[in-house]
Amino acid sequence: MSEKMTVKDLDQVVIRFSGDSGDGMQLAGNIFSTVSATVGNSISTFPDYPADIRAPQGSLTGVSGFQVHIGADLIYTPGDNCDVLVAMNAAALKTQYRFAKPGATIIIDTDAFGEKDLKKAEFKTQDYLGEMGIDPDRVIACPMTTMVKDCLAETGMDNKSILKCRNMFALGLVCWLYDRDLSIAFNFLEEKFARKPAIAKANERVIQAGYDYGHNTHSSAANVYRIETKHKRPGRYMDITGNKATAYGFIAAAEKAGLKLYLGSYPITPATDVLHELSKHKSLGVTTVQCEDEIAGCASAVGAAFAGALGVTSTSGPGLCLKSEAMNLAVILELPVVILDVQRGGPATGLPTKSEQTDLLQALFGRNGESPMPVSAASSPTDCFYAAYEAARMALEHMTPVILLTDAYVANGSGAFRLPNLEKMPTIQPPYVPEELRGKWTPYMRNEADVRYWALPGREGFEHVIAGIEKDSQTGAISTDPENHQLMTDLRRRKVERIPVPDLEVMGDADDAELLIVGFGGTYGHLHATMDAMRRSGKKVAMVHFRHINPLPANTAEVLRKYPHVVVAEQNTGQLAAWLRMKIDGFAPAQYNEVKGQPFKVAQLVETFTRLFF
Repeated sequence: MSEKMTVKDLDQVVIRFSGDSGDGMQLAGNIFSTVSATVGNSISTFPDYPADIRAPQGSLTGVSGFQVHIGADLIYTPGDNCDVLVAMNAAALKTQYRFAKPGATIIIDTDAFGEKDLKKAEFKTQDYLGEMGIDPDRVIACPMTTMVKDCLAETGMDNKSILKCRNMFALGLVCWLYDRDLSIAFNFLEEKFARKPAIAKANERVIQAGYDYGHNTHSSAANVYRIETKHKRPGRYMDITGNKATAYGFIAAAEKAGLKLYLGSYPITPATDVLHELSKHKSLGVTTVQCEDEIAGCASAVGAAFAGALGVTSTSGPGLCLKSEAMNLAVILELPVVILDVQRGGPATGLPTKSEQTDLLQALFGRNGESPMPVSAASSPTDCFYAAYEAARMALEHMTPVILLTDAYVANGSGAFRLPNLEKMPTIQPPYVPEELRGKWTPYMRNEADVRYWALPGREGFEHVIAGIEKDSQTGAISTDPENHQLMTDLRRRKVERIPVPDLEVMGDADDAELLIVGFGGTYGHLHATMDAMRRSGKKVAMVHFRHINPLPANTAEVLRKYPHVVVAEQNTGQLAAWLRMKIDGFAPAQYNEVKGQPFKVAQLVETFTRLFF
């Protein structure tokens, strides 16, 4: 190996960190993502948590993964397979190698491949590389545990604390391999461990040791690689998860509307991080309450909306079922509440750490009576900010509960987020009852858009009572009159139907596509990458992706009827396709459905769509 290393430019690379759930793979991946986002790279991440709360150390079911895709130009997915696999123990290599590309570089801690480790990982021989058919020349094998112990021997740290730093050695080695600036990683650690500076310094020391190991040994690599950003857009950026972006979107909407933000929530994977994040921002007028159950979380948000706040409640699929009664209360009261559903694998407890799109029909119909409610879906981790802002704006301006769908994939994933200018965000103007209606106003009086006026408690002359029993449209008194109930049902439906949403945007070969790919929510990146790959091969392909599912964009039928072939691709058994067939007479699309708890694979989509439609 020559002592002179060259630096080779790459357009993109996919790295997967894997190890025991206590090995800090999510932290290592997050730091590498932050370092890459800070220098302007486009990033997409996929944390792949084990479903076990804490599986036995070294077991196959306890492996935690974090995949990050960094690119010089815009990228849409975390990648199908990785160029570099970090396997911190034998179980990680056994379970995660299937995510590696042919020829991928494998980084392992040889100290975690002892006889007992191999037995736990169900290897049959000591030759674990040969058993898996891995070329040893592609493996960077180093005794990470030993070197971390040597590195921190003089710090006075106990053995357990020292072993927690192993992930930083692997991170340092990957940072060397991809020419990353360690100072950004050091800044991250100093902020994260601001109250424990000794821990921060120890981790920095280990990162440097991993970096130096790569530099001094060249670690079986012919090149050091660099991913230079091609199209830099000036601004302040941060690496942000979908859940954090969602929380920030709600804060921004409340600030723009001049309201307090209230979140009533009950902890549930994978939505709990929204509660955690919002609880940090009391200084911004945010109130969070961890309630005793799901219905209390939603009912308290309804009460907060009645009192004049932006009411929000967060949950996942099992909790959405439990909230349905309180959601219906918000429907009949016509109050601005946002119900965030971070979808996960089901049914029942299902797959708490995995991602699906299986709550769509529950969001549309999962309540008693005629209960129309706007439903929208975020398409990426960074889009969660704008989707949350838009859902809150819709709720406040149209006096209606709104369901916002994200999913575990976008909620736990992250992207490079360019901080927006709040002054340039759309205005939010709730329909407060005008002063000129004093003496004439009744609780269900509406404006020209059929939206009920909002009278805040404490405003003299506008005292009122609203409740869950049907009310007279004129007086607000309890009414069981059949004609009035029909009228109120129609008004609530029409109000939702009249909410203006943007037209569908057709991407790709909009004018002459042979195939239109249709999706919603977190599959955006995979479907867009599929369209791009097929177009590069000479196929005429277009794509539309639904942000707004109820009401549908006005041009939905026109667009979907335009193309010879239409395929609706979703991570369920056909819920969006069923909704579109219901709303568009004669529409009969092809369907592509997976319910695996894992993101789509772009290569598989390309192969399937090419075989079926070309």
